[in-house]
Amino acid sequence: MLRALATDLVYAVGVLLTSPVWLVRMIATGKIKTDWPARVGRGVVLPKRAGRARVLVHAVSVGEVNAIRGLVDTLAADPAQPEIVVSVTTDTGIARARALFGERHAVVRTPFDFSFAVRRWLSRTQPDLLVLVELELWPNTTRLARARGIPVVVVNGRLSDRSIVRYRKVRAVVRGMFARATVVLSQNKTYADRFVELGARDVLVSGNMKWDSIAVRDGVPGAEKLADELGIPAGVPLVVAGSTEPGEELLLREALPEGVRLLIAPRKPEWWDGVAANLPGCVRRSRKERGGAETRCYLLDTIGELGMAYSLATVVVMGRSFGKLYGSDPIEPAALGKPVVIGPRVHDFRDVVEAFRERGGIRQVRAEELRGTLAELFGSAEVRAKVATAGRETIAREKGGTAKTAEVILSMLVPPSSR
Repeated sequence: MLRALATDLVYAVGVLLTSPVWLVRMIATGKIKTDWPARVGRGVVLPKRAGRARVLVHAVSVGEVNAIRGLVDTLAADPAQPEIVVSVTTDTGIARARALFGERHAVVRTPFDFSFAVRRWLSRTQPDLLVLVELELWPNTTRLARARGIPVVVVNGRLSDRSIVRYRKVRAVVRGMFARATVVLSQNKTYADRFVELGARDVLVSGNMKWDSIAVRDGVPGAEKLADELGIPAGVPLVVAGSTEPGEELLLREALPEGVRLLIAPRKPEWWDGVAANLPGCVRRSRKERGGAETRCYLLDTIGELGMAYSLATVVVMGRSFGKLYGSDPIEPAALGKPVVIGPRVHDFRDVVEAFRERGGIRQVRAEELRGTLAELFGSAEVRAKVATAGRETIAREKGGTAKTAEVILSMLVPPSSR
């Protein structure tokens, strides 16, 4: 109890000291209009079914929600029929989780790590097992789960280069938090070793579930409608740039081969207007604008339509890889059979990119090489097909992490009536 209160005090001081920054930012981006009661643990109590174990799966945002699609389905399909509750932190993640799981499973908000909020959250959701996606170990969450006898499992465990540097600086402080994880299922041995270094005791390598989370398919429902509403002619050569960061639109604009059009999807809503300003004459999806014969650029300033956009692409360029950030996940467009180009900044997806590169399933280039690479790809259907085929073969070979993860989780479940 005292440690939880001490952690709360540290959080409170941190919130007060940083409030001029985060409060202004939330107001400016519109994120101030969020579900504040849920962020402090309030909400309806989820009644439990007799004899059924309940798994509470916590994912931070859209990427983690997408990664657990196969896991949630696998757990729910087991003969033991455990109840699944999906808990998500961000507004965009909540929207995605409701779209994916809302008809079959309860979706709730993950609160801040203040002890009073976590207690409410655990009391409302009543889990028998707490699953944390990728990392998401927090002092009070792990401490209070352990106090209630709730095992904590980290799945798809990942400690990036940046994360491990930060955690090493406060190793003595976080060691107990990592030690409270009942088991960590890591994406690879490098990450597994890092979890052990920080105090985790039972660490297994289970693979990356993101390889399983995207279906290999030839199209996405709604893609043709999206193209028609934007005014993109059928069969037109098209670059789709996904999850871009500010400034990459300028690089893409200059790198487009003659006659090729650009459909760009910035990663964050607060970046949309800036991208539009740098692409004069672009057609904006949010305004229901429709391009004409002379339109060269389209701005996908909406949420939830990126998969449809990838389906329309001749070539996909992954954003957040040519600027200052740390990469974007190329698995979805590769699964759609698209040749994918990515920049040098892939720190958050290094293993995924390396797996594609080893088999020729992606083109990784520097900014100054992008123009020539796009010219080569658009100049040869054979080259495009070779990269796309290798990409799909890579996905097929890397699958399996979800099944291994589900097996461990199911082995840990004990129905409440059996205790």
